[in-house]
Amino acid sequence: MSSSHSDEKKAASPTLVQVAEIAPRKEAEAHRDSESESLAGDTAVLASLGYKQEFRRAFHPVEVFGLSFSIIGLFPSIASVLVFALPYGGPVALVWGWAICAFFLMFVGMALGELGSAAPTSGGLYYWTWTYATPRWRKVLSWVVGYSNSIGLIAGVASIDWGCAVQLMAAVSIGTNERFVPTTGQTYAVFAALLMCHGVVSSLATAVVARLQGIFVVLNILLCLAIIIALPAATPAEFKNTASYAFGGFANLYGWPNGFAFILSFLAPLWTIGGFDAPVHISEEASNARTVVPWAILSAVGISGVLGWVINVVIAFYMGTDLESILQNPIGQPMATILFNSLGRSGTLAVWSIVVFVQFLMGSSSLTAASRQTFAFARDGALPFSRFVYHVNTRTRTPVHAVWASAFVALLLGLLAFAGPTANSAIFSLAIAGQYTAFTIPIVSRFLGGREWVPGPFSLGRFSLPVSAVAVAWMVFSFVILAFPTAPGPDADGMNYMIVVFGAWIVLCLVYFYFPVYGGVHWFNGPQITLEEAQRAGLRIAPVPGAEVEGVGRSSASSSDEKHDA
Repeated sequence: MSSSHSDEKKAASPTLVQVAEIAPRKEAEAHRDSESESLAGDTAVLASLGYKQEFRRAFHPVEVFGLSFSIIGLFPSIASVLVFALPYGGPVALVWGWAICAFFLMFVGMALGELGSAAPTSGGLYYWTWTYATPRWRKVLSWVVGYSNSIGLIAGVASIDWGCAVQLMAAVSIGTNERFVPTTGQTYAVFAALLMCHGVVSSLATAVVARLQGIFVVLNILLCLAIIIALPAATPAEFKNTASYAFGGFANLYGWPNGFAFILSFLAPLWTIGGFDAPVHISEEASNARTVVPWAILSAVGISGVLGWVINVVIAFYMGTDLESILQNPIGQPMATILFNSLGRSGTLAVWSIVVFVQFLMGSSSLTAASRQTFAFARDGALPFSRFVYHVNTRTRTPVHAVWASAFVALLLGLLAFAGPTANSAIFSLAIAGQYTAFTIPIVSRFLGGREWVPGPFSLGRFSLPVSAVAVAWMVFSFVILAFPTAPGPDADGMNYMIVVFGAWIVLCLVYFYFPVYGGVHWFNGPQITLEEAQRAGLRIAPVPGAEVEGVGRSSASSSDEKHDA
């Protein structure tokens, strides 16, 4: 790391500041409509966090919700991970496993919502970690959170697009009377083409990406309603199950004790209701972000939990009881097999085409969120080639370089598929592991870091600590169960490679951080505050009483923190 680059990175750490006033404007500009006032307020809030406004704030509240809801995807996501639920409990896993996970994920959503309301910025999770962690640990923790969040989101893109590729191949298999059996290479080629398409969509102007979210929401809900209505109406009697089987039937195909097998089925709902931190990452493109971001998170998790539970109940009633034939059918996709049994070839192809299209939309939304996190981390200089990745296209006002950098890493993760089905499942687990690591650390730091907490419009008040404690406990528990293999006593082919892949990623991050001379420990100073940008925008910044303002003039407290960090 050159000395000039090192000096460049000696920027100040974030601090609590407030916008004292908006500089006087011409009288003709004084009468603004409510939307303009909201945008000015959002710009002021972002300036108070130390960042200039670089994106267009084109996302309306329903579109912020739409991004998170479309990433969750519901029925296409359920279809992608049904293979992780059926062998570990069957109907009980579908119905009750989903209900348990949805309940506890609301606690995670509430804890993140509070943080998002207090400091809505694209870097979100690692920014909060730096702000609230102790001076001794905030550098390395912020670094780990940033890299974990980045790999979690990008792995989410890879897993969604891989699921979409598998669904496309299943459609071809159905259309050829199961004569076509795709190879891993063919599926990977489709996966790569999908990533290319999503890169193009996510590079479009912010307003275009925002308007698409409304379409995504409508299509998602219509698809869910179509499944809820079509399966009961069309399923032959031989595949209809009794209520006692749908709510109490249990299947264990891989040899774990029944109770533990049921717990392993949680991977399906945990992956499905994931990526709900997306509103945080587009908060710099949303109007009224401090209010909209937390409610977008909570509404996406809550609606997905309830509607997804209904879908799982319907599947449990109308999938038949021969789970092994569903999992081993030549179609190669359990949900497609269930639809084929209920709707026949033509009906399945009609419905499945919509499923594939909605899954495609999920991928574009997921890449949008991942690219914003990548952009934010590069803006603070933490990624290799940050100067290249930190770029906003002047025409579209979107981070095009970050979009394609994220797509490239997702393409590399897809190569795990060539190591076999078990290694491929690591992509799905990696998405959850990366997210939960990134979620847990800032929540814990908020309470243990000793920094003052100033809530935003969304606040849980005295319930904040117990809610956050439950959220952290649930995520730690979930992370542990994700590390277990498919069956007891695995050989090399049956190993769960999630912990290997994620562990290797964390090791590489730490090696990069502590590397002599050039490592991040020598130059990374967290979020790069540019309060002068706010001043140039016409905002006068004043410190919150009792808080130090860094970046304009270092206070003695700030200098002390830096010495402590060193």
